[in-house]
Amino acid sequence: MTIWVDADACPVPIREILYRAVKRTGMRLVLVANQPIPAPSLPSIEHMQVRSGYDEADNEIVRLIESGDLLITADIPLAAEAMEKGATALTPRGELYTRDSIRSRLNMRDFMDTMRASGIQSGGPPPLGQREKQAFGNQLDRWLQQQKT
Repeated sequence: MTIWVDADACPVPIREILYRAVKRTGMRLVLVANQPIPAPSLPSIEHMQVRSGYDEADNEIVRLIESGDLLITADIPLAAEAMEKGATALTPRGELYTRDSIRSRLNMRDFMDTMRASGIQSGGPPPLGQREKQAFGNQLDRWLQQQKT
């Protein structure tokens, strides 16, 4: 099992939670980004730097992810593709994507893209708070526990 991270957009506090978890468990963690991402030097942590360009990191993750792996991403289409391959997908805010939620999120994303294209400003997500970090850590721990059984 591997934990894949869409690392370009993954918040530092979430990466730190991941580093502590893989240090504790020895689980393989792969950070995929088009820029260098600082991380501890541990045998279980790998860096995969892809060339700059639209969806380069996403395409590499989809190519390599396998059934049973975990993907950390806020990118809804990437999460959907990973789930089609049998992976589990989790947002950096601790929300586990499900078959039902991914469809509604894709629809909402498309709707918001249409709104932005027509000039309506929607703003971004709220800042990552302690509640979201805790939710992420809890979901990660649940997934790691499931891998032991």
